[in-house]
Amino acid sequence: MKAHVSSILLGVRDMEASKRFYTEGLGWKIEQDYGVSVFFAPDGGSPVGFYGREGLAEQVGTTPEGSGFSGLVLTYVVRSETRVSEVMAEAEKAGATILKSAGPLPWGGYGGSFADPDGYIWSLGYSAHGEDQPYAE
Repeated sequence: MKAHVSSILLGVRDMEASKRFYTEGLGWKIEQDYGVSVFFAPDGGSPVGFYGREGLAEQVGTTPEGSGFSGLVLTYVVRSETRVSEVMAEAEKAGATILKSAGPLPWGGYGGSFADPDGYIWSLGYSAHGEDQPYAE
């Protein structure tokens, strides 16, 4: 198996609320809306989409219950400290829970993190030393 993710599916409890958070709040564009699932225009990265939490759990053979830290963090790397702070503010205004405010990181970068309405964690970051880093923007 190659180190490649074909798409990222987030199991969401409220499809409409999640669509509002990502489209109206963060400015994402819907590419396909199938009713039971939604996919966003990938803009050069792996496609990200939603699926109803219960349906997605059933599809992969597990239960939809879960709590606490899942061990999964979605990372979004930008080209400046300013952009980290801007995206964090956009997310908070859209209803995200700020987990760690934007600021210097122990390894020398700059970043912060937030959770979307379903608790999925996004880590934003910037590093002046990350010249070979694939940037989201």
